[in-house]
Amino acid sequence: MWLWLREGKSFWVGLLGALVLVLYGVVPTFQPAHFGRVYAAYGGVFIVLSIIWGWLVDGISPDRFDIIGGVFALSGVFVIMYWPRT
Repeated sequence: MWLWLREGKSFWVGLLGALVLVLYGVVPTFQPAHFGRVYAAYGGVFIVLSIIWGWLVDGISPDRFDIIGGVFALSGVFVIMYWPRT
């Protein structure tokens, strides 16, 4: 989608991007039990990977608030996935 919207690529690239985004949102809903936990944990990992991507690929150095937020996100992942349950 970004290539189509910002880089002037063809309509078909935008359409393919839209399809991929729709599948990205729908396919995970077919996962087995505890989907909510896994999806929430994935969100935390996605946050951290986005910060790393911005740093390594886009050249945007994370500031201390990015790092603090990433640590909070990963902390949430560990609580969601590994905190003992009764």
